[in-house]
Amino acid sequence: MKVFLMYPDRDFEEKGLPFNADDIIEDLGLQIVFNHMSRGDHYLLDVSKEVLLNPLSDKTAILYRQEILKDTLRNPEVIRSLYQLTIDVEENKREKWWGIFGWKTPTNILSGARKTLEALLEFLKKLREMADNNKERFQSRGFRRFFEMIQKELDDDYLKEFEKQLETLKFSKGVLLSVSLGKGNEGENYILSKPLEKNWLQKLLSREKVYSYKLHPRDEAGAQALDDLKNKGIHRAATVVACAAKHIESFFKKLRKELAFYVAALNLAEDLRKLGSTISFPAPLENGGLIQFKNLYNISLALAMKKGVVSNDLSANGKEVFIITGANRGGKTTFLRSIGQAVLMMQAGMFVTASYFSSRIHEGVFTHFRREEDKNLRMGKFEEELSRMDKIVSNIKPGALLLLNEFLSSTNEREGSEIAYQIVKALLENQIRIFYVTHMYALARRFSEDESVMFLRAERTPSGERTFKIKEGKPLPTSFGIDIYKKLFDDYSKSSIEV
Repeated sequence: MKVFLMYPDRDFEEKGLPFNADDIIEDLGLQIVFNHMSRGDHYLLDVSKEVLLNPLSDKTAILYRQEILKDTLRNPEVIRSLYQLTIDVEENKREKWWGIFGWKTPTNILSGARKTLEALLEFLKKLREMADNNKERFQSRGFRRFFEMIQKELDDDYLKEFEKQLETLKFSKGVLLSVSLGKGNEGENYILSKPLEKNWLQKLLSREKVYSYKLHPRDEAGAQALDDLKNKGIHRAATVVACAAKHIESFFKKLRKELAFYVAALNLAEDLRKLGSTISFPAPLENGGLIQFKNLYNISLALAMKKGVVSNDLSANGKEVFIITGANRGGKTTFLRSIGQAVLMMQAGMFVTASYFSSRIHEGVFTHFRREEDKNLRMGKFEEELSRMDKIVSNIKPGALLLLNEFLSSTNEREGSEIAYQIVKALLENQIRIFYVTHMYALARRFSEDESVMFLRAERTPSGERTFKIKEGKPLPTSFGIDIYKKLFDDYSKSSIEV
C-alpha cells in the first residue's frame, strides 16, 4: 500500500535539512512559525522543518499538496483522527512490545510477527472504517485515491482471510511438515503444509494409517531435535510473515509522517485565523519574471505580536533585482522576511499570509542577513560576511532566490558598493533573483539604468513618521537617521526635566 499524500507518484522523500537551515530559520524568523505548527510536538516540529526548508521546484507537486491541504482545512477532525490512529499504532507497539523474545529462531520470529499482525489488524479495520465513513467528504486527488485504495485493498474478504490465516499460524493442532530424505537420510526440502481440516464424520469414517511417536517427557535431546525440525519447516513461513508485519508497520509510519505536515499546517492556519489574519493559496508559476502580491505580511511578526500587522503590495514583471532603501526602522527587514516566508510556504504546498500571491518557482531560497560581531574573534565582520557569501555561491543554482539584508555594511560605502555591485551583477547573470536591503546609496545609483532592477523605498511621512509601507521609489542619499536621533534625545530631554 502506498500513501502518496506528499507527491502524486511517490512516497515522501527524507532529505534532512539543507546546509543553510539555521541561517534561514534565524534570518526569516521561522522558529515561532515552527512552534505554532508543532505546538510542542517534536515529531511535528521535525517534519515541519524538513518540508518547509526543502522547497519543491515542481508546480504539479505544489498544486497537488495545495489540494490536499484545502481538504485538510475543510475536514480538520477527520485528519486529526487519522493522524491519531497512526500515533496509536506506535503507542500500542511500545506498550505491548511487538517483538521477539529470546533467541531469534524461526519459531520466535513467527510468533512475534503473528502478534504484531494481530495488533495491526485492528488498526487496519479502523482505517477501513474511516475510509468508508469519510471518503465522500474529500475532493482532492490525493485523499480520494488514498481512501479508494484503502477500501479496495482492505475489503471484507481480505480482512476475513487475514483473520483466518492468523488463526492458522497459531498451530493449535500442531505443525504439519513434509520433508524428503536426502543423502545419508538427512532431511531436505522442508515444506510447511496446511493442516487437514476434517469434520467429525470424516474423522470417524477415516481408515488412514497414522504412524506416531511419543516423546518421553525427560528426553531433552529428542525435544531439541523435534524443535530443530519445526524450525526448519517454518523458516520460510516465518520470513514471509515477518516481512508482511514489517510492510504494514512501515505503511503506518509513512502515513504518520505525511499526515504530520498537514496537521502542522492545520495548526498554523487555526492560530492565524484566531488572530483574524488573512491567508490564501498562492499561484505558482513555472517560469517568467512575474512576482505579484497583495496584503503580504510577516507571519512571524503577526504571531509574536498576536495581532494584525502592516502588509505590503508589489507588482513587478521582468524584474530580477529589487533594491530596497529608505528610512531607518521603516519596515525594510520585515518586508524582506515576508517575501522569503511566502516563497518557502508556497513551495512547500502551503497557504501564504497574503490576500493574493503569485511568483515563479525558485530553485531554493538563500539568505544573508547582518550578524553581530563574532565574540570569539575568529575573523573580522567583513571577512565573516564574505565567508558566508562564499558558501551561498558554492550552493546556489540558477533560478534561486537570494535575500540580502545590509550585506557588506561592515566596510566603508565606496568599497562595499563596488564589491556588492560585482557580486550582484554576477548573480544576476546567472539568473538569480535578488531582494537587497541596503543603505549604500552609491550601490543603488549604479543600477539606476538597469531595466531588470526595481527600486523600492520605505515610506516616511513629511513629519518623519514611519508607515512601515514599502513602495516603489528611487533611492535617496539619506536614510533619515536624524529622525531617530531627534526622537531619542527629545525623549531623553523630557525625562531629564521631569526628574
